Amino acid sequence: MFIGGLRALLVQSLHPLAMAGVAQHSDYRNDPWGRLQRTADFLAATSFGPATEAQRAVDTVNRVHERVNGVASDGRPYSARDPHLLRWVHIIEIDSFLAAHQRYGEFPLDAAGCDGYVKDAAVIARKLGVPAPPESVRALRDQIVSYRGEIRGTKESRDAMRYLLLEPPLPPVARAAYSLLVAATISTLPRWSRRHLQLPYLPVTERFALRPLGDVITRAVRWAMPPRQ
Repeated sequence: MFIGGLRALLVQSLHPLAMAGVAQHSDYRNDPWGRLQRTADFLAATSFGPATEAQRAVDTVNRVHERVNGVASDGRPYSARDPHLLRWVHIIEIDSFLAAHQRYGEFPLDAAGCDGYVKDAAVIARKLGVPAPPESVRALRDQIVSYRGEIRGTKESRDAMRYLLLEPPLPPVARAAYSLLVAATISTLPRWSRRHLQLPYLPVTERFALRPLGDVITRAVRWAMPPRQ
């Protein structure tokens, strides 16, 4: 989940209007762990909670989105209630969690399981205002491709990348473990995003260095967690 979430933030930041909302309205620099906790709470409620709890979480997010609007640095207006931006955030989030699970999860899904995950996620997406969310992996990929002409690196996205990858608010002793998570995240990034994030694509290094480091940290986390009941 951490790898998928970090990947999602990096790729989502490449849409200038979506990133403008984060840069101007989010407190991710002052309270990064609080923001991460709120995101995790939302995912837990909408994935595993009863319908009433899931709806309460959705209503909270929708109320927050009503207040998120403004003008991006390129002069274009934006709104967190814009269905086009909501779809971008949704499809990258789902693609990222799926990519992370398939690469580092203990039990990767088969093709039907991947389609089922995308279809299940569409239920919450509609409640958040996403029009026609994808219900299969193929539709997910097609929708991502449709946004490719809109994405680009900006000062705001580069600032977010440096903060997330190079300057996390962590004590030195924790940075070693975090660097392994960063390595794992970078190895899952789509190739088309690398140029905009100013991250090189080094397939040999990623195959024989970054991915094994990701295996180390995810196996360590699974070992440390209580056994399944």
